[in-house]
Amino acid sequence: MTESHASSYASAVLNAPADEVWSYLRDFANLAEWMPGVETGVIEDGGPADRVGCVRRLIGPGDSVFRERLSSLDDDGRTYTYDVLECPLPVREGRSRIRVAPVTDTGQSFVEWSGEFSTDPADREAMEKTFATGIYATGIGALRKRFG
Repeated sequence: MTESHASSYASAVLNAPADEVWSYLRDFANLAEWMPGVETGVIEDGGPADRVGCVRRLIGPGDSVFRERLSSLDDDGRTYTYDVLECPLPVREGRSRIRVAPVTDTGQSFVEWSGEFSTDPADREAMEKTFATGIYATGIGALRKRFG
């Protein structure tokens, strides 16, 4: 079976300081609080949600299960990356990144969420759109509302 490399990206400016947004987003366990469609989210071993290597288990629409491992956390750079371990979507070897940067002239924050993954060529376009629009842009839009 042929693999196809795919990537997705979404970004927005939020009306809140970058440090405030980052202090909320750096909690790898709180996705269910702000991400539409995520019903529950827990760190599997009950350990700290900012420990590199921890795994969050998310329950989404239709009891779908997502498992993701925190692969890096950089407070100075206001970014973390995570690997997708289990996902009901037809993707493999997924890695995503969330980054928060200050918009220095306005005091707002710039948030970007991106990811790369492998998929079958027939699924590539649909999965790129699903991640960019259905996951990343939806999540950032919910953050924009949360931070007013």
